[in-house]
Amino acid sequence: MSRTLRKVGTTLLLAAGLAQARDPAADEHAILRVEAALCHAFETGDAESLRRQLDPGFTLTDSKGQVSDFAQNIDEVARREPSYELFRNHDQKIRLYGDAAIVTGITTIKGHSGANAFAGNFQYTDTWLRHGKQWILAASHASRLPE
Repeated sequence: MSRTLRKVGTTLLLAAGLAQARDPAADEHAILRVEAALCHAFETGDAESLRRQLDPGFTLTDSKGQVSDFAQNIDEVARREPSYELFRNHDQKIRLYGDAAIVTGITTIKGHSGANAFAGNFQYTDTWLRHGKQWILAASHASRLPE
């Protein structure tokens, strides 16, 4: 075997070993921490936190099937329309796929849109991507659960 092929083989083995050496529990903890921070940002109208935690190509498919993008979501949170008194994720399940993750769970919300109050539970699916050491949200989908 040539010297170059051996170097390539060794490099690939080292890279595979480093990828496997990551701690899945640490990744899950990091994702849950960012999900909690995003919920807090929606509650408090913290658009800057959303800017840092959402992928620039972020899309949200809401419970009515409407798709909004990064800028629309940042604007909605900055305007606080709707405004949230409660925005919490729970019952999450995480599946890790290297530098990507799928999170399913339930979001419980309560708030106001204009003069109208709302509340509900939504089944959600989030798609996360790792950029360096940071996990960012690339896409989300929510479906309203029956009362």
